[in-house]
Amino acid sequence: MAHVWGYGPDNGPDTWHHSFPIAEGDHQSPIDINTSQAKYDASLKPLSIHYDPSTAKVILNNGHAFNVEFEDSEDKSVLRGGPVDGTYRLKQFHFHWGSCDGHGSEHTVDGVKYEAELHLVHWNTKYASFGEAVKHCDGLAVVGVFLRVGDKKPELQEVINALKLIPNKGKEAAFTDYDPSGLLPNSLDFWTYKGSLTTPPLLQCVTWILLKEPISVSSQQISKLRGLYFNDENEDPCHMVDNFRPPQPLKDREVRASFH
Repeated sequence: MAHVWGYGPDNGPDTWHHSFPIAEGDHQSPIDINTSQAKYDASLKPLSIHYDPSTAKVILNNGHAFNVEFEDSEDKSVLRGGPVDGTYRLKQFHFHWGSCDGHGSEHTVDGVKYEAELHLVHWNTKYASFGEAVKHCDGLAVVGVFLRVGDKKPELQEVINALKLIPNKGKEAAFTDYDPSGLLPNSLDFWTYKGSLTTPPLLQCVTWILLKEPISVSSQQISKLRGLYFNDENEDPCHMVDNFRPPQPLKDREVRASFH
């Protein structure tokens, strides 16, 4: 049976535990990063991220956010180092954002929300596929990048321009020759912790790598995200806003930092 979930009052994050009991598990995401409690860990390696623009494939509206999806049959767009061992291939990236009068990052830093949050989703190649990887606690590595309003981000504009092709749920379009490393900040200093997907099925298979330094985007670029729709074209229009899950209890987990 397909579970209907979303971000509305009747199917939003507060209701997900009815269909997905793991929503109340011990390793749920996102969380609030309490910077005074995050511990510097000298054993964390530098992050190594290499993306090949030729692996970009499609952009699609899945009714919850939009994904840019990548060819992941070879080690061309990969993440290594940081808190993980081995090679993780880029599968897709997506964003979470708020409404016109609110911030919409999923993670918070000392209780403060950013305008939006980018997630770059990678899977561990020691497993045969993405679908197999999500069954394991070391299956995914997700790089989180905070967005704040400031100067326009030229590297984001190509993505923004493509949104007009996918206004409604189920729409997709070719999206090729794109290098998402242009969406990373200058510094790759990070916090890391063990967590979960932030959307159903909420599997606890993610090593989170949250970059400390945000990137700047323009208010016009953020507003274009809010121009998408949750619904398909035959339904009453409902703007895609506030598509984030609130922070979850940290419980017994430790947040480590790659920097002092």
